[in-house]
Amino acid sequence: MEETILDEAPLLELRAISKSFPGVRALTNMCLTVRRGTVHVICGENGAGKSTLVKIINGLNQPDEGEIRINGEKVVIPNPIVARSYKISMIFQELNYIPEMTVQEALFLGVEPVNRFGKIDWKTIRARAAALLAEEGLSYDPTTKLKDLSVSDIQMLEILKAVSQDASIIIMDEPTSAITTKEVDRLFAKIAELKARGAAIIYISHRLGEIFRIADDISVMRDGMLVETRPAKDFNIDTVIQLMVGRSIDNVFPPRVACEIGPTVLDVQDLSDGAKFAGVDFHLRTGEIVGFSGLMGAGRTEVVRALFGLDPYTAGTVRVHGLDVRIKTVKDSIDLNIAMLSEDRRRYGLVPVRSIKENIGLASLEKFIRGGYLHRDQERQMISSICDRMRVKAPNLETSVDALSGGNQQKVVFAKWMLRDPDILILDEPTRGIDVGAKYEIYKIIFELAAEGKAILIISSELPEILGICDRVYVMSKGRITGELGKDEFDQERVMKYATMGTVH
Repeated sequence: MEETILDEAPLLELRAISKSFPGVRALTNMCLTVRRGTVHVICGENGAGKSTLVKIINGLNQPDEGEIRINGEKVVIPNPIVARSYKISMIFQELNYIPEMTVQEALFLGVEPVNRFGKIDWKTIRARAAALLAEEGLSYDPTTKLKDLSVSDIQMLEILKAVSQDASIIIMDEPTSAITTKEVDRLFAKIAELKARGAAIIYISHRLGEIFRIADDISVMRDGMLVETRPAKDFNIDTVIQLMVGRSIDNVFPPRVACEIGPTVLDVQDLSDGAKFAGVDFHLRTGEIVGFSGLMGAGRTEVVRALFGLDPYTAGTVRVHGLDVRIKTVKDSIDLNIAMLSEDRRRYGLVPVRSIKENIGLASLEKFIRGGYLHRDQERQMISSICDRMRVKAPNLETSVDALSGGNQQKVVFAKWMLRDPDILILDEPTRGIDVGAKYEIYKIIFELAAEGKAILIISSELPEILGICDRVYVMSKGRITGELGKDEFDQERVMKYATMGTVH
């Protein structure tokens, strides 16, 4: 059966697709052939054109040149509604959701069943939503609002929504960037089911280790052009990276300049919020990079959100530079020279419809506005300098942030806080959705900041990343710190035992 599926004509063909935006050529003569019953992985650095390409397939962008064929027939896809009529579904890298919407409303948004009176049939929606959630082993109440779910939960709902629409072409743009290992296994099992019924999956991921578990074909893009397409068996990780970046990357992590670790700048004792974490003790010193590891839902993000004033804490002592402080608001933490990059950059880190310049300057307006007057030349000079340091790729500083790739958006958030020159920097999933080349650049910046004496706290779901860049690691499980490891104690198995509340001997 599978051989018959694979031998048929391509389900989807893109022929000589080109696309330009003001000041930038996003795609040039791009071709892609996707066979039914296969997973076609697209790899490339941030800014290579991957997201632009799949948005054209889904009708969000229109090509300037070229054509799209489905089942051998030329089609025009002016919008996502028409894409849906061609049985195309897409899971987006950036989670665009309405926080006040419920789970059941989100699952059926745009495809709501109606009763004989033409009204939305809420009884059917509730029943179908409950059935879908139960089928996938998701324990959410259908009436729960999205604002009360984690990023991981929302990503799983987006995946569920896409695969439940009986699509024959399913685009997955970084679907595993915010979900747990267990959920990744569940997603890959679902992908196997979709392949078996003849669907084609277009899969984008920067996690190169995982793509070889599912890929049938791999296409590598660079600078908006197709570099090479081959069966997955003809690739390995090293060749993919070399084709992506146009050079070999010998080491995942850059060399770190030795720096002196100084006195304690942040000391947290017995921190609790009464619900998601309790009894949390840790400290952070100048020039030190400290990691928070653990499984999704362990309470890592909740702890740093409380430290940054985004959520309240009910008990505990926080000392900054040896002084007892009480952080109630984000302004309190900023005044203490603490900065934080959130795991959800679109919701908490960016104003997508505004320019790069406006986003970066937003947290540092006092640097440019004095006596009620905006010093534009100084603003442009300082923001241009920090953009150069962060290697933000964009036509100019007036470019709207929502026109940037996910990796460049993350660099903009990073630059916004770097402009404030913080003493303590909290990074929650700083490389989520970022390619290997950009990760290397981010690591270099982190190392440089530590060498300057910054104290850096990193949360990451990628254990190799935590062990590769940190000086110490705290491991959390079920809202509590279960272990602390120095660099000479780093071991993946040891970390996982602490993360699952195991005992390490």
